Amino acid sequence: MINAIYGKKIGMTQLFDENDRVVPVTVIVAEPNKVCQVKTAATDGYEAVQLGFGAVKQYKSGDYKINKPMAGHFAKQGTEPTRYLREVRVENAGEYKVGDLQTVEAFAEVKKVDVTGISKGKGFQGVIKRWNAGRGRMTHGGGPVHRHAGSMGSGTDPSRIFKGKIGAGHMGAEQVTIQNLDVVSVDPEFNLIAVCGAVPGPKGGIVYLKSTVKTIREKKGEAGTSVNPQKASARANPQKASARNR
Repeated sequence: MINAIYGKKIGMTQLFDENDRVVPVTVIVAEPNKVCQVKTAATDGYEAVQLGFGAVKQYKSGDYKINKPMAGHFAKQGTEPTRYLREVRVENAGEYKVGDLQTVEAFAEVKKVDVTGISKGKGFQGVIKRWNAGRGRMTHGGGPVHRHAGSMGSGTDPSRIFKGKIGAGHMGAEQVTIQNLDVVSVDPEFNLIAVCGAVPGPKGGIVYLKSTVKTIREKKGEAGTSVNPQKASARANPQKASARNR
């Protein structure tokens, strides 16, 4: 089974868990993703499936609002056009065929997911907002350059700026992955999935969900008082309230 799905971010809200605690969640609508192409090692050199999602406008003539290259691609695969196409690597692509659907039901038993999206664009920003740089002092000749970058390095040697030096520039609008988010709720009827915490991107942005790559460790039972007299937890200190209440 494909352990991934594409959807759109709706926004954030809050839910109550079984212990009546408020959980902040991001709601994602993930309509069924259709397999539009199967790529195998024999034909393409690697194993992957191409997922399509999103409706495409159709004219009265029956033609879809897509360009000719994409129309030819969908016609060759024998499937209806979709607005978005994304590729997902799989171990054995031969298990899938064109037309198969990937739904949120695949995440019904998944506890943790990694969510990838394009972060909100911030435009051109200075070094203070972009890199959390410090500003100049506000008194004694600071002038109109309180938030400027300031000195960049020595002049004679090396007489240049090293690659990677922080500076002002375009901020945001880049791919960001948030790992190990809890799956709070899955609603197959409305194609909704709610994950705990924030997800990169604006409302309506495309996000990619997959089973987390992190190793999930099961919590063990609570540690009791040690019986080892060499450990502090076993020595009864009469000065402590915990020892007096035993």
